[in-house]
Amino acid sequence: MNKNKRYIIILIVVFGYIILQFMAWEIMFVRKTNEITDLKQKLIELSTTNSDQIKTELTQLHAKKNKQIIMIVGEGTVFLLLLLIGVYKIKQAVDKEQQLAFQQRNFFLSVTHEFKTPLAATKLQLQTLLKHQLEIEQQKDLIRSALNETDRLNSLIENLLFANQLDSGLFTFKPEKINLSELIVEVCIRYFGKEINRGELKFDLQKDIFVEVDKQAFPSVLINLISNAIKYSKEQINIQFVLKKEKENVILQIKDNGIGISDEEKKKVFDRFYRSGNEETRESKGTGLGLYITKFIVQNHNGIIQIMDNKPKGSIFEIQLNA
Repeated sequence: MNKNKRYIIILIVVFGYIILQFMAWEIMFVRKTNEITDLKQKLIELSTTNSDQIKTELTQLHAKKNKQIIMIVGEGTVFLLLLLIGVYKIKQAVDKEQQLAFQQRNFFLSVTHEFKTPLAATKLQLQTLLKHQLEIEQQKDLIRSALNETDRLNSLIENLLFANQLDSGLFTFKPEKINLSELIVEVCIRYFGKEINRGELKFDLQKDIFVEVDKQAFPSVLINLISNAIKYSKEQINIQFVLKKEKENVILQIKDNGIGISDEEKKKVFDRFYRSGNEETRESKGTGLGLYITKFIVQNHNGIIQIMDNKPKGSIFEIQLNA
């Protein structure tokens, strides 16, 4: 039996015991009230022979008894409701802590894996260069691969540091007016040149769209969203980058043909450390910070980010910014 089941059983037992105690307490008080009323009724009947007076006093006595019973039941019910709310809030807090702890464990495991993979690959490439006499082109290929792994490791470290800066409020956004159309092309060529050359990343960009964004932070939005689209495309990668202006808004869309995101998970994917529970997704790379950082940056640019279903499959991440 796992800890969660034990916790639920203990909670049910304790709560059941409290309810039984409340019921016993209310029944006891009602019985005592009835007994006292019966005794007072006998005293009234013995104290006078005037039937009208007896009738009046008995009416008052029973009215008082009913009022006391209502008060006892009412107070007990209110107290029980408050207890129910308290137990529910405690359960919510415990569940939240357990979920956060679970996500943090996953995060540390994924970060460990993300660090070890490029380090192991770089070590292997350097060992190959050291042990073998290779042609110049072969050496260049190995060096390029090692540099790519180093860039990947550096990108991961920057993401971790950036997330920490955002959480601690140390990062200050400094928006400036830039050509977003050109920035998208620059970032994609630098980080996703292979995908562009293979025809996996295509563009439908309206030219010369200017917006006010932080030139240091906003590229992380583009990198994280495209990396996410690549990661979740299990078959042939087909990603489309759309940029257009509609009235007073600038619309940025990244469409993929990947595995898609369920409606339930659409509410969670922007949470810190969150990674999909789908086993296929767990086999993919990632730390659960990319989309969290993305949403944080977009919101600090007074923008909106949302996820929609792509047809026939996949997802569309859409960002709306003020023009």
